[in-house]
Amino acid sequence: MRAVVQRVSEASVSVDHHVVGAIDGPGLMILVGVTHTDTTATATRLAAKIWGLRILAEEKSASDLDAPVLVISQFTLYADTAKGRRPSWGAAAPRPVSEPLVDAFVGALRDLGAEVATGQFGAEMKVSLVNDGPVTLIVDAG
Repeated sequence: MRAVVQRVSEASVSVDHHVVGAIDGPGLMILVGVTHTDTTATATRLAAKIWGLRILAEEKSASDLDAPVLVISQFTLYADTAKGRRPSWGAAAPRPVSEPLVDAFVGALRDLGAEVATGQFGAEMKVSLVNDGPVTLIVDAG
């Protein structure tokens, strides 16, 4: 699994002009992608890693501040752009594999005590956020 984590002062995601998930920060907006070899253990490990990252004010983690989190599935994080101009999506896990693992990631964050809002898996989403800092990290479960 791979995530793009952004420190935000606010974030929301809409589907068909309706907000389906939103947080008021300080908090984290997390785009998460799944590849073929990921498991529930991978999702749990990534959730713990991100929840403990000391990237909020005064080097605090989201767990230190009980900061809210917005999680949005993002298969394009596994795009291969090495050849040509058209990305290949072969490294991204298909929906039957990835959707339950994104759900496991969200569940693991909630089990750690996070207040989690989400996007809608597979939908055409519009994401709005105020990146605080800006702070943006790419985090692999590895």
